Amino acid sequence: MSSRLMALWDWFDARMPSVREQWNQHAAQYYAPKNFNFWYYFGSLAMLVLVIQIASGIVLTMHYKADANLAFGSVEYIMRDVPGGWIIRYIHSTGGSAFFAVVYLHMFRAMLYGSHKKPRELVWVFGVLIYLCLMAEAFFGYLLPWGQMSYWGAQVIVNLFSSIPFIGPDLSLWIRGDYVVSDATLNRFFAFHVIAIPLVLLGLVAVHLLALHDVGSNNPDGIEIKKTKGPDGHPLDGIPFHPYYTVKDIVGVVVFLGIFSAVLFFVPGMGGYFLEYNNFIPADPLKTPAHIAPLWYFTPFYSILRAVPPLFNSVFPGVAMMGLSTLILFFLPWLDRAPVKSIRYRGVYYKTALSVFIVAFLFLGYLGTEPTNVWGQSGAWLGKAERATVAARVFTVIYFLFFLLMPWYTAADKCKPEPERVTM
Repeated sequence: MSSRLMALWDWFDARMPSVREQWNQHAAQYYAPKNFNFWYYFGSLAMLVLVIQIASGIVLTMHYKADANLAFGSVEYIMRDVPGGWIIRYIHSTGGSAFFAVVYLHMFRAMLYGSHKKPRELVWVFGVLIYLCLMAEAFFGYLLPWGQMSYWGAQVIVNLFSSIPFIGPDLSLWIRGDYVVSDATLNRFFAFHVIAIPLVLLGLVAVHLLALHDVGSNNPDGIEIKKTKGPDGHPLDGIPFHPYYTVKDIVGVVVFLGIFSAVLFFVPGMGGYFLEYNNFIPADPLKTPAHIAPLWYFTPFYSILRAVPPLFNSVFPGVAMMGLSTLILFFLPWLDRAPVKSIRYRGVYYKTALSVFIVAFLFLGYLGTEPTNVWGQSGAWLGKAERATVAARVFTVIYFLFFLLMPWYTAADKCKPEPERVTM
């Protein structure tokens, strides 16, 4: 059997040698730093979840009806009557949250070890584009179950675009395809979610990996391993990605799938954070839910939106700040002026700033799930809603100050000298 497989491979390789060349370039002969740690699992896990989402999404589209009168019933049909349909639906919904979880951890690792700094600026930019693409993919897929929260969540978010000066009303009308969220909206959201955004996402993932392999992977020491090479031309502090890191990533995959399966079989809704209770109720345009909130991975930015007071009865300032909170990520490579990459050798300023930023981001995420109805109400004592709004405003300021003050505190930080070679 082995000889027959080798003969088949030789036959294929003789007719398409570029496959072997690409395999060698990006795996077998791609040298990665030998000191990767736990934080370097999340890039490969993001690829795994992407495959899971595409595969489960294909199966779901075989039974889903992109029709306002049939969409909710088709989801119920998948859950109740399609053999194995319930687990496919839960795989897709759990996978959506898992995707954002691993991407957030992947981005945090980049900020820990300076993977956004020279010469990996383009790697970071393509990564942020992937993140924005994921947000668009999640938003367009949010409406498809046609439940109460899906319908009203999409209604609220699309209406926010109408606050943009000059182009807002026409833009929101184009996104909806109608004057209200309707069958036309569902059809175009389905097209974006199933075809348009995934194609863009796959292209961005490809260029992200190409950019990464062109400049080489970063490492926990932030040292460029290409600077020290042996007589054979390979980095002394590097090892081939295959088989060493392919085997190591299998360990991460097994642990991830264990956690993923535990959520999938025991708490697929995660107490309403992965699947909201209102989404098991058919969409009713005449009945608004008491509290409309996005899923957990959008809540930090939703909290920023609500923290900014309206101006002349327009919520555009909040919409603008919400947009800036994501767009500012693009400028991180040029805002960071530290002479070293890794947090191991940075000073106390950056370590403190990053810690405070993470705390602020987590609290913004939590506050985005809490109802609030105050815009400057007066009173001797602040109620729960008022306290939530004040806290959201404080954490919003912290969020932006982390980036806006970065050129100064990173330049003034007292950094330790980087070692010449990587440490284990």
